Amino acid sequence: MNTYGHFIAGKAVSGTSGRFGEVFNPSLGEVSGKVALASRAEMRKAVEVAREAFPAWSAVNPQRRARVMFNFKALVEKNMDELARILSAEHGKVIADSKGDIQRGLEVIEFACGIPHLMKGEYTEGAGPGIDIYSMRQPLGVVAGITPFNFPAMIPMWMFGVAIACGNCFINKPSEKDPGVPMRLAELFLEAGGPPGVLQVVNGDKEAVDAILEDPDIQAVSFVGSSAIAEYVYSRGTAHGKRVQAMGGAKNHAIIMPDADLDQVTNELIGAGYGSAGERCMAISVAVPVGEKTADALVAKLKPRVESLRVGISTDPDADYGPLVTAQHREKVKQYIDMGVKEGAKLVVDGRNFSLQGYENGYYLGGSLFDHVTKDMQTYKDEIFGPVLQIARARDFDEAIALPTTHQYGNGVAIFTRDGDAAREFASRVQVGMVGINVPIPVPLAYHTFGGWKRSAFGDVNQHGPEGVRFWTRIKTVTQRWPKGGVRENASFVIPTMK
Repeated sequence: MNTYGHFIAGKAVSGTSGRFGEVFNPSLGEVSGKVALASRAEMRKAVEVAREAFPAWSAVNPQRRARVMFNFKALVEKNMDELARILSAEHGKVIADSKGDIQRGLEVIEFACGIPHLMKGEYTEGAGPGIDIYSMRQPLGVVAGITPFNFPAMIPMWMFGVAIACGNCFINKPSEKDPGVPMRLAELFLEAGGPPGVLQVVNGDKEAVDAILEDPDIQAVSFVGSSAIAEYVYSRGTAHGKRVQAMGGAKNHAIIMPDADLDQVTNELIGAGYGSAGERCMAISVAVPVGEKTADALVAKLKPRVESLRVGISTDPDADYGPLVTAQHREKVKQYIDMGVKEGAKLVVDGRNFSLQGYENGYYLGGSLFDHVTKDMQTYKDEIFGPVLQIARARDFDEAIALPTTHQYGNGVAIFTRDGDAAREFASRVQVGMVGINVPIPVPLAYHTFGGWKRSAFGDVNQHGPEGVRFWTRIKTVTQRWPKGGVRENASFVIPTMK
């Protein structure tokens, strides 16, 4: 049985609060370990260590910081199988999906390896008589990330990869549900040449979160999780003078036009809707076929595919997806399916009673499919975060655009069509932060930026890409003049201009 403490000052340390949380193996439905829940004093210790490490790390030139990131990338790749096993055992993802989780994080590490170029400022010679102006980007200091259970490798690397490359010292507060991978990543960063105190992991619950949000030495906080907590993190963090980006929930729609290839659409919806048991903020959870004929044909194709989904233990190479993360979350998803039936949606495929032979204690759900879902239903308004796909029929193109545009969430959306004009108009008009055109999960590549709109994101700056560099740095502008000699006889009381 694993016991996780924290990773502070370059080494694993035991927790001292006396409080612990349980870590489960979702495939087996049993406790596999325990994790220390930090006190404010333990979080403060990590902050002090980071504060002491910051002057030296920020003074390391960007090229040498990039070399550490290159080494870290190579070590993560070398230990990919081990990391995937840890991730799958604690989260429940199948091994292939866990490796995808790690790889998408590594793509941001690759981007961060370009930090010497990304940190370059601007220079104007002769901006005025004998005056030059230049700008520089400088790190903030001690920063923190509060990361979720559903991507315990990818999202920490999205955050700390750019933050550390920019010269900051980073404290990760991962989900207490699956802390193993974040702890191992911190060990690998140290092995890669990262100095002690630059990347630390402090496990915990709300007490640790509040300690981060209120600590005067933490300059910026990045968060990914539910919208209610994202709003809390944003409001409380900014109230304490911090720069905050807080990514929340989602209800991602897929618009299916009458001219779309329904075989392609069916494949894409199956993967994007049920992969990782639907526990993705970018999962497609609502399909919006345009026209009754399109809807009927789509349901006819989806029904047998959902019924034949292979649900298995996380190490089963033939499983399409594994268990949900906890028994409590499985019950929550079941309650949403119950609610959908009561609200009058048609349950085409019911996955509530699924049981995996030999693993009856695991947290499994079969795939569920709803038809005739309407926008006034609570199950449509909320993020279910499970293996449930809803079909909300639209009469025409305008009604289809209106559904994601008027929804409280605005994370991702997709359209499937052969019509370039319709796709272009959709991308322009829809009020959602990330748009896919014949792409079901429109997560931008690492050198672009990730972020939703409305209640899917709180704060003005997105994750990774150039936006990530801007978030983890602040700009300083220098106006300089070197007089040729002599002293000006008269003081000027007029504001300088270029007239």
